[in-house]
Amino acid sequence: MNPVNIGICGLGTVGQGTVDVLRRNCAEIAARAGCSIEISHIGARRGADIDGITVSTDIFAVAEDSHVHILVELIGGTTVAKELVLKAIANGKHVVTANKALIAEHGNEIFAAAAEQGVSVAFEAAVAGGIPIIKAIREGLAGNRIEWLAGIINGTGNFILSEMRDKGRDFDDVLKEAQALGYAEADPTFDVEGIDAAHKLVILASLAFGIPLQFDQAYTEGISKISTDDVEYAEQLGYRIKHLGVARQTDKGVELRVHPTLIPDQRLIANVNGVMNAVLVQGDAVGPTLYYGAGAGAEPTASAVVADIIDVARTLNVEPKHRVPYLAFQPNALNDRPIVDINDIETAYYLRMSAQDKPGVLSNVAQILSNAGISVEAITQKEAADGELQVPLIILTSRSVENQLVSAISEIEALDTIEGEVTRIRVESLG
Repeated sequence: MNPVNIGICGLGTVGQGTVDVLRRNCAEIAARAGCSIEISHIGARRGADIDGITVSTDIFAVAEDSHVHILVELIGGTTVAKELVLKAIANGKHVVTANKALIAEHGNEIFAAAAEQGVSVAFEAAVAGGIPIIKAIREGLAGNRIEWLAGIINGTGNFILSEMRDKGRDFDDVLKEAQALGYAEADPTFDVEGIDAAHKLVILASLAFGIPLQFDQAYTEGISKISTDDVEYAEQLGYRIKHLGVARQTDKGVELRVHPTLIPDQRLIANVNGVMNAVLVQGDAVGPTLYYGAGAGAEPTASAVVADIIDVARTLNVEPKHRVPYLAFQPNALNDRPIVDINDIETAYYLRMSAQDKPGVLSNVAQILSNAGISVEAITQKEAADGELQVPLIILTSRSVENQLVSAISEIEALDTIEGEVTRIRVESLG
């Protein structure tokens, strides 16, 4: 069988890792694919010198190269990358990408263009690095009705929260270390404010529930306001705080949300620490399944990229209608279930407030919650520090509708006996 030629655009960390894995494991890869896979063209704007491979500083030259069968997009971003991918598709090339933002924001358009040309678009590396979560949901769990999924899908945020819990360090201190270690960018907004995780969650939700990609509908909330006090109090209550992406099917529609979350400490996913990723998926037939591993890095991500290259190579001569659909469901079977507004979701809550240390305060707070139809599951009142008149008051509520909780918090904050804002973190049992 003739070799399959690939063109790689982008020779950064993942691009170089992909080159290394393809070269080191070429014999095993050929045995699995049924043909040899050869790198015939690399597009790298800074140039490179790699023996036996054509290198262009114009990445679009790879998309125009008639000898390239599969274009691997590893440049990142959503502008040039989108133009490059659409150019490759228009030229009849299959595409492999690790670009979660591109798929989450422009995937619907890209898949439509690819379907018209009869080519594949593979994106395993776009979510959770080397963890084969996309293949697991799209193929391994195809016989299930996916009820919900929850994931730690940003290693930077998980590293920060792990350090805060293990060493009692504050957010700003750990963030600086994460930047020094290369886990966080100079501008860490995408990681710590949940945007990166939301890109990944949107992709997983589409695969799980058969809905179009809808990044603009995802709710995102970051971890920059989490304090060491919250981490410590959660631990005392038997919980861990994780920056979680949650997608769930409900009678109202599909929940699509990223936010700090208290998880019972006995759950396996609550014990995923450092820069590691994990995704928990609940299927009606299989029950809960957990996928854990490296969510980033040169070779873990390259592992997923190369797996996609092999999958595409295996199906080059297969009619498009017999290939696995891009989003797991046949395009004409995607449904238009609404995305549930964050104010309408239902979950339990952790509340922390600063209250005056005198009789009647606790009963007033409890009464406001009761009037809103919110039950109190647990209350902890800490001792006041020497010379302080305010004490930390910690409350765990029952499952409640968000807008009812928000309204109750407004009333609580208006009390003369409560100082400042009430901290609110959602709680998920993941049972």
